[in-house]
Amino acid sequence: MKEAYLYSKLDDGSVICDTCCRHCPIKKGNTGFCRMYKNIDGTLFSTSYGIVSSYAMDPIEKKPVYHYHPATQIFSIGGYGCNFHCDGCQNYTIACVDEAEHSDNYEPEDIIKLASQWGSEGIAFTYNEPTVNFEFNYDVAKLAREKGLFTVFVTNGFMLPSALKMISPYLDVFRVDIKGFSEDAYSRIANIKRYGYILQNAIAAKKTYGMHVEVVTNITPDINDNANDLIALSEWIAASLGKDTPWHVTRFFPRYLMSGNKMTSLNKIKQTVDIGHGSGLKYVYAGNLDDPYASDTRCPECGNILISRNGYNTRIVGYEDGVCKQCHAEVDIK
Repeated sequence: MKEAYLYSKLDDGSVICDTCCRHCPIKKGNTGFCRMYKNIDGTLFSTSYGIVSSYAMDPIEKKPVYHYHPATQIFSIGGYGCNFHCDGCQNYTIACVDEAEHSDNYEPEDIIKLASQWGSEGIAFTYNEPTVNFEFNYDVAKLAREKGLFTVFVTNGFMLPSALKMISPYLDVFRVDIKGFSEDAYSRIANIKRYGYILQNAIAAKKTYGMHVEVVTNITPDINDNANDLIALSEWIAASLGKDTPWHVTRFFPRYLMSGNKMTSLNKIKQTVDIGHGSGLKYVYAGNLDDPYASDTRCPECGNILISRNGYNTRIVGYEDGVCKQCHAEVDIK
């Protein structure tokens, strides 16, 4: 365990967690919504510090991140817990738990050593929501920056602005889920309503802190697939984050408490891709599809294939030194 970095003490021994936007008030002996923070005698502790649910070398495209160090492998780590507990969670066995499953405890130095031993140029905080393991991930990210490793934060974006500001000097990529564009959609998917924090954090990550930002929206039938909302979301991405921002539109598959729901139709995914392009977005990708062309990166000027992707087999074929080989247009791929 480690004392939390961001919390406030109250006179009655309660505390308020200042890490995520739930801002949980926590009485002595209790935990917050994510179950990863506990009030012990008036002090808030991260109970998951150094507890890793899994680690692996993954293609960076699996995050998914398509426009930052494409075709590279990245050392990926995850912990336990989440501040959403979505009914359709794909990783519910580690995210929707009451406590971190104790195993070998790691120090930040251990993670850096493993990443280096495995030949990775970066570290991704993924698999569960990294915000609820903030202290450990902050310490790892800070050390990674010192050692010259880049970092990817795969997040639902529901952290307090103060937490984002604190960790921002040590993050390179902010891969954020925007699960819908209405309070109703967020309430039904993630059991929250104040999704405006997520939009504000995405803007801050891009424009204030200079991170590379990519957006994922999992299209869930009858919940967040309203055409008007998807148009509004894609227009917001174009206006607020920039037309070069990759938007990954992924197909929902029934899992966890939504195992009885229907999966997203291929036609709906294709319609959403068209919506994104119609809003001016240059790079819209269809995910969770058995389509060898849905994930290719094409030059927005001439249509030349810049990056070919078949599953996680990625090849850089059509650009060099930041420009398209065919028409020499500049492309925003780092």
